[in-house]
Amino acid sequence: MTSPTRRSSLFRTKSVEQSIRDTDEPGTKLRKELTSWDLAIFGVAVVIGAGIFTLTARTAGNVAGPAVSLAFVFAAIACGLTALCYAEFASTVPVAGSAYTFSYATFGELVAWIIGWDLLLEFALAAAVVSKGWSQYLGQVFDRGAAVVEIGGAVTFDWGAVLLIAVLTTLLALGTKLSSRVSMIAVAIKVGVILLVIVVGLTFFDSDNLTPFIPESVPGSEDPGITQSLFSWATGAGSSDFGWYGLLAAASLVFFAFIGFDVVATAAEETKNPQRDLPRGILGSLIVVTILYVAVSIVLTGMVPYTDLAGEDATLATAFALNGATWAKNIISIGALAGLTTVVMVMLLGQTRVLFAMSRDGLAPRVLARTGKRGTPVRITVIVGVVCALLAGFVEFGTLEEMVNIGTLFAFLLVSIGVVVLRRTRPDLPRGFRVPFVPFVPILAVLSCLWLMVNLSVETWLRFVVWMLLGLVMYFAYGRRHSLVGRSVSEQE
Repeated sequence: MTSPTRRSSLFRTKSVEQSIRDTDEPGTKLRKELTSWDLAIFGVAVVIGAGIFTLTARTAGNVAGPAVSLAFVFAAIACGLTALCYAEFASTVPVAGSAYTFSYATFGELVAWIIGWDLLLEFALAAAVVSKGWSQYLGQVFDRGAAVVEIGGAVTFDWGAVLLIAVLTTLLALGTKLSSRVSMIAVAIKVGVILLVIVVGLTFFDSDNLTPFIPESVPGSEDPGITQSLFSWATGAGSSDFGWYGLLAAASLVFFAFIGFDVVATAAEETKNPQRDLPRGILGSLIVVTILYVAVSIVLTGMVPYTDLAGEDATLATAFALNGATWAKNIISIGALAGLTTVVMVMLLGQTRVLFAMSRDGLAPRVLARTGKRGTPVRITVIVGVVCALLAGFVEFGTLEEMVNIGTLFAFLLVSIGVVVLRRTRPDLPRGFRVPFVPFVPILAVLSCLWLMVNLSVETWLRFVVWMLLGLVMYFAYGRRHSLVGRSVSEQE
């Protein structure tokens, strides 16, 4: 039976000690078999996707020029601030659920539900959207377009995306360690492709292409209505590309290439030595991907003038084609396939662990919080796989992709604030890792997240608010009445 640390109805917290005790509850126990190496693999697996092959070129050609490498550095710093906060929380509360579990211990049940609801959307959309991208790359490899078929001339079924999710769902149900081994193979392939791109790209490198490093500012296009950023809408400010403003805008764009490292924290409960391994896994993976991103961006902008990368179709393959190396297209597509495979796998893992934690607390049906013989939540894994497969198979997302960004940043913001709150309310807790210079580092992390959030479109903000309101309805209709913490309060009173 759970025991709360507050009696307030909406903001009752679940103690860290009780959260840890619940990890030993019979029938809902996850197997502890992951090491810092496994966690680092998961981190690299989810952060490096197709974006490194596409986003780098487009941002250089349209927004920042050769300074795109500096934009990655700025974004990595902003991301690193949040990663430090995640590392402290994960080592202090080594329980499945990531930001959901952290919020339950600091802000209370209502906020925990909201962030859990938010993460479910984030991971589901991310898995479905990325699997559709995988299907498109699969079609490119075999020169057949996307792996889709038409049903009745009106409905399009993306069988490639569904096939990927079905295979990965099966792997996750069979065990987290097996998933880690498969991820290791895929990560080795995509990192190998990236290193090949860097080495071959250096043979076409011309330092003159890096001048000017920060091109002069030019007026950018303005999007009217709700498609413009919240910042532009609120201030009436115009936009510009290149220059220092373009560089900062580029940092906001490439920041999203780093999204996903927080999923590592969802595997906290399955880690052998979470106090030591979680900080190493989170921070280690971030360092590796930053080095790879910066190296690729420098090589890319040294291969061709940044102006040759303008447009929405520019990729790394574009730079190689302009240098006569057309063979690189298929190699890059294979790397993208491997990259996207691991992204989808880890996103599915993250969603199952958040829903598992919510179910164990009673905020979602308790019957889902059951683990099989292999120590994995098979029921939840299958349900999540089916839902994501249906989304990927039949839904065209369009601008819904930005929902992933705002959901992630919202979670980042709460975790950063939560570190300061837990330091004040529970200074006695053993912490395997401590964020330096508290509260300044968390405050900088919050400001970075807020800046990136206001640069998302008004349309995305409206959708986010609607989803959160729907979540509140679900909480008052089900979660609040079935909460184990709430029942404990009622019994004590």
